[in-house]
Amino acid sequence: MLLLGATAPGIATGSQASGAAVAAPEAPPARGGSPQSTVDRVADFYGTYIDVLFDSGQGRLSHALRNHYLTPELRHSLARWEATHQKDGVLRATGVPTAWKVVYNDSGMGHCWSRVTLTWKVAENHVRHTHLMIQSDIATRLISGLKVEK
Repeated sequence: MLLLGATAPGIATGSQASGAAVAAPEAPPARGGSPQSTVDRVADFYGTYIDVLFDSGQGRLSHALRNHYLTPELRHSLARWEATHQKDGVLRATGVPTAWKVVYNDSGMGHCWSRVTLTWKVAENHVRHTHLMIQSDIATRLISGLKVEK
């Protein structure tokens, strides 16, 4: 069965795809997580942070999320970076991405690394991606480092 003008949930955790024609409806992808998983906590942070920026911009809630999920050292580092670059340090950009995806990358020496892909709409039919490597402390599950991958 072919549905015209339907919207189907995207496969990536933080996206939703739409198109003129979509194949027969499938069950929407399950979303879940664990408060004990550092990768899930990175996904929770980025998903919630992006939702807050999309809904209401920078403010008390976005700062509260940073205080909850990021180490104090990373928050200070981001503040310095933001003062220099005049961009959001968590996203390494201005504006709000249209989608996000988080996957496990590696772990060792008390840290876990997650790869975050942010999707930005540049033009009607053109997107660009920002790739971030996020370091989390396994013991605390707090995000402790962030760098842009080229």
